[in-house]
Amino acid sequence: QVQLVESGGGLVQVGGSLRLSCAASGTVLSAYDIGWHRQAPGKQRELVAYITRGTNYYDSVKGRITISRDNAKNTVYLQMNSLKAEDTAVYYCAARLPRRLTWDYWGQGTQVIVSS
Repeated sequence: QVQLVESGGGLVQVGGSLRLSCAASGTVLSAYDIGWHRQAPGKQRELVAYITRGTNYYDSVKGRITISRDNAKNTVYLQMNSLKAEDTAVYYCAARLPRRLTWDYWGQGTQVIVSS
């Protein structure tokens, strides 16, 4: 059973930085594609970045967000810089086996609030 646990969210001012972590248990995370998604109040969940053999970013976060893996720690990170108020959301990590279209495993989410 794949279990994902996010951490690192919190309250930060506009222009600040946060690093979110997605730690896995029950599996080797490097075998999966990992995606970071977010859901802002009143909006649909959206994918912001994912990592396979390479990395991919949603247009609105390009240049400000970096996704990376630490296989030794079985953890994927989302480094977020130059945060904007519109980055406020609950951030979720999700996993899928390579070549699958759906994200099969989800964490519980971590809240990010960017205040001005």
